[in-house]
Amino acid sequence: MSKKIITLIIFILIILIVGIAIFFINNRNTPNANTATEPQNITTADDGLILVQGGTFEMGSPETELQRVDDETRHSVTLDSFYIGRYEVTQKEYEEIMGENPSNFKGENLPVESVTWYDAINFCNKLSEKQGLTPVYTINGENVSWDRSANGYRLPTEAEWEYAARAGTTTPFNTEDSIGAEEANFYGHYPYGIEENYFSQENLETKPGEYRQETAQVGSFSPNKWGLYDIHGNVREWCFDYYGEYDLENTNNPSGPNEGTLRVNRGGGWNDYAKHMRSSYRGSQTPDQAMSNTGFRIVRNAEEYTNSQIISNTNQNNAENTNGKMLIAYFSWSGNTENAAQMIQEKTGADLVELELVNPYSSNYNQVLDEAQRDLNQNARPELKTKIENMDEYSTIMIGYPNWWATIPMPIATFLEEYDFSGKTIIPFCSHGGGEFGQSITDISKLAPNSKIGEGLSIHYSGGSSLSSDIDEWIEKNNIKL
Repeated sequence: MSKKIITLIIFILIILIVGIAIFFINNRNTPNANTATEPQNITTADDGLILVQGGTFEMGSPETELQRVDDETRHSVTLDSFYIGRYEVTQKEYEEIMGENPSNFKGENLPVESVTWYDAINFCNKLSEKQGLTPVYTINGENVSWDRSANGYRLPTEAEWEYAARAGTTTPFNTEDSIGAEEANFYGHYPYGIEENYFSQENLETKPGEYRQETAQVGSFSPNKWGLYDIHGNVREWCFDYYGEYDLENTNNPSGPNEGTLRVNRGGGWNDYAKHMRSSYRGSQTPDQAMSNTGFRIVRNAEEYTNSQIISNTNQNNAENTNGKMLIAYFSWSGNTENAAQMIQEKTGADLVELELVNPYSSNYNQVLDEAQRDLNQNARPELKTKIENMDEYSTIMIGYPNWWATIPMPIATFLEEYDFSGKTIIPFCSHGGGEFGQSITDISKLAPNSKIGEGLSIHYSGGSSLSSDIDEWIEKNNIKL
């Protein structure tokens, strides 16, 4: 064999070796299920749950925290030890126990989503029975009791979730002050603080990143210091508690109000902005809502309770007025929401009202962005020119709006605060550019807590050729009488 051929072979081998090395270097940080580095000194139970040692921590956020919400009142909370799932419950685990998989995004190692709060607690009870443990929950229709001494699986309380999520941190995220798309699955185009820095992003600690537009396999990103994966992002996680103001007196193992209309979810999902993934942010939904960004993780007691401790919950989320008239009230800027509202009116015969402002937003795109940010950052209530004198006659209100900055436009907040929606059914429909509802349904629920929130309809831009059939399906799901 000639020297030239030998030299050529050696050269080819070197190229192959370098290529393989580059491949592994470039892919060593690619998220794959259960491959991220886990902290040391994690105590794990036989069922794979992680032990969280009890203690006292500051729950909520300081008033100086960027984009905090008024319901995040900071206060000291003391918790007993508990075990918690290192991952969100997967579709494989859910299907093995429940015999079905309701998820929108399919995959064995993807988190289960599109589950109601009731689905989650039923899963906990059935898993407990399968493992020979005492079921935690007694379910009587929409009312649920929790035997705190039972050793079965359950949902975390809101306080347990935040304690485990923080893992000893006091900053907005357990990654310290900011979080990026390489650390969590969320609407990566909108990192923490983007709302105040949209037109001048050099001040952002974390720059815009990838928006995956779907769930990721559990364990795709590095865990927090206590070994929990995807505690920020991927899917919002149901907690046991009814949503309400924090009880600042009963702070030893708190479990939320004994009655209410909304259940808490935490952590944000794949389509949420970073601000909604903060450790202190409180999402909420009616417990019978199933959304493609909402799942759960499980916990169980780590300490024995010798005496039975029953916590009884009463659901107040019942519409009283079911025979009244229907109203479509919408706010639209580009015309997408208006087009959907008009189509809904044609199909339902409901009364139609456009929510107009005394001082309308600009017709210029960049300027309206600036105005919308201003009102959002100030939590403003722009004055409505539209007045509805006969609101008492309506039992069902279909509210339409564009998703602005992952929430409702502030004119919708004005509308919700101007009238009493107690006992009424609110059915939202929303136009968006990729974020679906964001946290808009949570914000509607908080502003009209004594109403019943129906199944929402999210419309991508103008809705395309499927809009008419999508509206038909939405009408049927909500049992809207034509």
